[in-house]
Amino acid sequence: MTCYVVVGGFFGDEGKGKVISYLALKDKPSVVARGGCGTNAGHTVEYGGRRFKLRQIPSGFVYEGARVLIGAGVLVDPNVFLKEVEEAGVKGRVGVDYNCAIIEPRHIEQDRGSRHLSGKIGSTGTGCGPCNAERAMRTVRLARDVDELKEYLTDVSLELNEAVDRGENAIIEGTQGTFLSLYHGTYPYVTSKDTTASQACADVGIGPTKVDEVLVVFKAYVTRVGGGPLPGELSEEEAERRGWLEVATVTGRKRRAAPFNFELARRAVRLNGATQVAITKLDVVYPECQGATSFEELPRKAVEFVEEVESQLRRPVTIIGTGADANSVIDRREEI
Repeated sequence: MTCYVVVGGFFGDEGKGKVISYLALKDKPSVVARGGCGTNAGHTVEYGGRRFKLRQIPSGFVYEGARVLIGAGVLVDPNVFLKEVEEAGVKGRVGVDYNCAIIEPRHIEQDRGSRHLSGKIGSTGTGCGPCNAERAMRTVRLARDVDELKEYLTDVSLELNEAVDRGENAIIEGTQGTFLSLYHGTYPYVTSKDTTASQACADVGIGPTKVDEVLVVFKAYVTRVGGGPLPGELSEEEAERRGWLEVATVTGRKRRAAPFNFELARRAVRLNGATQVAITKLDVVYPECQGATSFEELPRKAVEFVEEVESQLRRPVTIIGTGADANSVIDRREEI
């Protein structure tokens, strides 16, 4: 049985939601716990003919046998959370840690009204930065203080550690991407906390010795929303020509795009202590890959790209995304 940490390797938007939903359906974890910042991070999951855009609920909810939890380090907006509980149909198996900080309307107003955050930095305007600032000042409200969350409150660290100690599968879900980390990213164009695997563990309250695998997710190209450097950035016209022009899950803004960056990928592997690598949207760069479920189905150029990733990062590429649906995946974990 395995405890996985799944995090993004670039600037977010790497397809973590798809990878985590696949792992949940395949590995049948008893617990999926979400770390990360808060409602500024959106994960898109396509399953059963439906598309879910999640900002609070873990992407692994698609496996109906999983308990889905939101760790103490995650900011919770009660309105967003309760809406997603209904949309995802997870009432009765979702839990929020007592110590999650609460995003209030004034945090959103401060975020959107800040010329620095909404203008220069390109904040999502969801209130996460101001809320985390209050948490650091020890003045923020916590989930245990909010009546409408009472029925969902739990000790996430206790639940997760007990599941791992029983030898059950567990997934820890990170959000955003390595280079949006407050400490290791492209400061000041970053989010309001760390985003690496170590932080994801801290967010949900599990120690590093309990983790078996760290899976870092990269897209077959790089995208970024908001301000900050993007090496090799393409023009919007060129990104559209290649089919790489995307829209952000939370903000609806167009994502800037660039080719796969091996230098950033090597650094992400180091910062996260990656044991495995996932590559998503291979079918966007190599359309012949669409829907493939075995490595043998891939065209030669796609195989060469995957082999180059493995060579440069010195880690196995175990999960390859070949389409939007949760099951459009090549799973090489047993081969490597």
